[in-house]
Amino acid sequence: MIISLKNKKALVGGASQGLGYAIARQLADSGASLTLMARNEDKLRAIASELPATEGQQHNYLVVDFADLASYKKIIETFFSANTVDILVNNTNGPKAGAVLEKTGADYQSAFDLLFQTVQHTTALAVKHMKEQSFGRIINLTSRTIKEPVDSLALSNTIRAAVVAWGKTLSRDLGKYNITVNNILTGNFDTERLTELFEAQAEAQSSTTEAIKAKSITDIPLQRLGTAAELANVVTFLASDQAAYVTGVSIPVDGGLLKSI
Repeated sequence: MIISLKNKKALVGGASQGLGYAIARQLADSGASLTLMARNEDKLRAIASELPATEGQQHNYLVVDFADLASYKKIIETFFSANTVDILVNNTNGPKAGAVLEKTGADYQSAFDLLFQTVQHTTALAVKHMKEQSFGRIINLTSRTIKEPVDSLALSNTIRAAVVAWGKTLSRDLGKYNITVNNILTGNFDTERLTELFEAQAEAQSSTTEAIKAKSITDIPLQRLGTAAELANVVTFLASDQAAYVTGVSIPVDGGLLKSI
């Protein structure tokens, strides 16, 4: 199967590193023009300049802080006042780790703004053009913890579950416009974010990062962490014409880590 995204424009969140960067890279490799979003302008500028442009793509970036909802809304509204996208990959940085009773109402509100409000607002702006052209791809990066919660990730467990339910509901409204909406339930990938989570778990359990990592790998049937490129391949398929009949689903990409069906 050869996937071509030539003449398609994609907006990818969290694109300065990890999963977001790998997704942006694979979409560009497949011919799409990218707009990258993250906080670090130096990284964004460097990535935008090195992405492939063999199909005549033009790449750019937006410096945004998903944790600052008011500022984020202004930036993304300005972007969509002059731009359109065909592919939207909703991906934000995660909230702080912590157990459910450690978190306050303010913590849950902040996580809701970070993980849900930014996604909903960006999507509402993006679908206007998608509906007009009768084509669109919306892909939400969430987590396998919405099915099997991790005790130390109370905020992420809770709010990402809301994103998945919203995405499923949205897919039913947008199907008639040839717009697909799908959720990716990410497992454990070899990224900086996962290292941070391992470090937090190690501190909470009076253990070491290496021990936490080794234990996490033994729980994965494939007996290894995933690579960011492996997840990017799945996202790129969902963004393509070949996935035109796939919508409203939540796809675990986790090496078999989830025990539930």
